[in-house]
Amino acid sequence: MDVLIFDLDNTLYPPEKELFSLIDVRINRYMTEVVGIPDQEVDALRRQYWQRYGVTLQGLIRHHAVDPEEYLTFVHDVDVHSRIEPDPHLRLVLQTLPHRKAVFTNGSLCHADRVLAALGIEDMFETIYDIRVANYRPKPFPDPYHAVLTHLDVTAEQCIMIEDNRDNLKTAKKLGMGTVLVGDGETPEYVDVHLPKTVEILDCISSWDQKP
Repeated sequence: MDVLIFDLDNTLYPPEKELFSLIDVRINRYMTEVVGIPDQEVDALRRQYWQRYGVTLQGLIRHHAVDPEEYLTFVHDVDVHSRIEPDPHLRLVLQTLPHRKAVFTNGSLCHADRVLAALGIEDMFETIYDIRVANYRPKPFPDPYHAVLTHLDVTAEQCIMIEDNRDNLKTAKKLGMGTVLVGDGETPEYVDVHLPKTVEILDCISSWDQKP
């Protein structure tokens, strides 16, 4: 395997940090304060947009003509350092892995930069691909995966994707990537390796590299 592609939120740090809960509040505020959607309609709309488009943003672009850049700036304006601290163990693991490494997130570049800096691993990755990589179309739709592979100039078979989201890994596997699920719960058939935490990835990647 040549490239390790890491998701960001709830993958490079554990979900117990509850960073996304801060973003969640900002999304609701954006919908009510900026877009003018009645508070009582927000939850139902968000569920509808997630089911249809994969992220709230796509629904707001399509049905409310929002400026996606304004949205991304607003919703990611959270105090990352209040939830995330440096992770020396993770840094050591990433340093030990000799592969090319990239981050692939449905969030924004500025959010990814802040999270990686808070973790103390901002220099561990070749590049970051955010929601903009395929015109705000998110994982698990195939378009952003193809865009990432094109930018990296590799085939899917040369990549392993490390994610906490099963749907995102399902697309990765269909395209030909190796798949590592991070977190609790069931292990679907399209997952090659299931780990409790990303810091435990070293042994499984080493074994992968030794396969004929």
